[in-house]
Amino acid sequence: MNTTEPKSRKSSTYIEILDTTLRDGEQTPGVAFTPAEKLQIARALILRARVDRLEIGSARVSEGERVGVRNILEWADKHGVLEKMEILGFIDGGKSAQWVHDVGGKVINLLAKGSEKHCRIQLRSTPEDHYRKVADEIKFANSLGLTVNVYLEDWSNGSRDDFGYVYNFLKILRELPVARIMLPDTLGVLTPDEVTRYLEWVFATVPDMKVDFHGHNDYGMVTANSIAAVKAGVTGVHTTINGLGERTGNQPLPTLTVALNDMTDRKSHVAEKQLLYVSSMVQTLSGKRCAWNTPVIGSDVFTQTCGVHADGDKKGDLYANKLLPERFSRNRIYALGKLSGKASLEKNLEEVGIELDDEQRKRVLAEIVRLGDKKKQVTAADLPFVIGSVLNQPISGKVQVVDYQIETRCGVTPKAEVSVKYEDEVISAAAHGDGGYDAFVKALRKALKNVGKSFPKLSDYEVRIPPGGKTDALVETRITWERENDRPLITVGVDSDQLAAAVQATEKMLNLVLI
Repeated sequence: MNTTEPKSRKSSTYIEILDTTLRDGEQTPGVAFTPAEKLQIARALILRARVDRLEIGSARVSEGERVGVRNILEWADKHGVLEKMEILGFIDGGKSAQWVHDVGGKVINLLAKGSEKHCRIQLRSTPEDHYRKVADEIKFANSLGLTVNVYLEDWSNGSRDDFGYVYNFLKILRELPVARIMLPDTLGVLTPDEVTRYLEWVFATVPDMKVDFHGHNDYGMVTANSIAAVKAGVTGVHTTINGLGERTGNQPLPTLTVALNDMTDRKSHVAEKQLLYVSSMVQTLSGKRCAWNTPVIGSDVFTQTCGVHADGDKKGDLYANKLLPERFSRNRIYALGKLSGKASLEKNLEEVGIELDDEQRKRVLAEIVRLGDKKKQVTAADLPFVIGSVLNQPISGKVQVVDYQIETRCGVTPKAEVSVKYEDEVISAAAHGDGGYDAFVKALRKALKNVGKSFPKLSDYEVRIPPGGKTDALVETRITWERENDRPLITVGVDSDQLAAAVQATEKMLNLVLI
């Protein structure tokens, strides 16, 4: 077999990105998007992240799926991107193709069997019979005016076990009206070497066809495998936002984007500065948070903790690589704790606009290290309070929540009454909300509005409870506030009462923003 790759296969500068968050991403346990949420995600992926193609759902799944797919297709048609919307279909005697046609779709991704084992055991079919049914399905979909792509499910194991089955299938597909062959590593079992080898066999069989790689992450190899596929010459790679998907998930879009742009001679059209926005939105809608160390989008990936690293950055960006935070509309953070040094403190003082002399800095740094030894986190937002305590000039109390009462009851909308002291005046207000804290914030906004003050929008709310099962354990409530034309502000409150911890965090924010 001739395995020489045609030079023209790598001639395109750009790799097509197909994002399947709205289809494969919904196979994540506990994740199901409403039609409105699907449309919101599709708009963000196309208009903000500039993804090339979307797989927006599956044919014949449910009425909710039909409504969601139809809404997206109507929106896409109005915006001239209908051809970018693709729908998964099945080998079912034309029912999927008809469904896609009837909802207004233009592209169907037919799910065929890429391994003889799947064919014989799951379908209880001979390869020849399966090939014939797939061919009939392709011809029928084509007669409806649909563009047809074909998935070879379990292609990875199919190539390992008996490439002859795959080879015979590809020979048939190359004679049919198929736009793309999609090759899934369905169980995430391949290594980069195997990806390269099996793709060489594929390209020798169908040298002129477009080929997509669809990776899963069971062994943590998905990005390495996707990059191997790109270097081997595929036309496109499939992703999901935040790596959503069954088991360990699919290829994460942010990780692939930077690896593709920085480690290959190919590029993507994806807008890097929009990745955090889309990721955060999908985290909220899916209820699945990303790990703190997730590349590009994790909460701590642009945080330097060691004082030596802060010093090196100050003197010449010695601990920076190509993944600069500004590239993704983010900022470098220098954590304050027991490993902090003078450079870490200086970076944070610059951020909050406070100047200290050498002696004051020594005293403040000693207090930060002491708090770090007690496992207490000090953020830039906490720094003014630490300084005020060390220098006996506390700032807490300049804006003070002097009293609050929050009522929650089964079947009754929560209500809060708040009294806040501002510039020696105590202002009170009451409000209802969707929850106790929501009612508290609405009452607080109403009170401060009476004196012409407002404060940032809450963009994230996280509660951390230590393991052990004690109901009286201290709770840490971490709130992120979104400020216009400025970096987000994070404040933390600690109390055995979750709501009291949230009130503490909110009071800190008021002192920092309003004073």
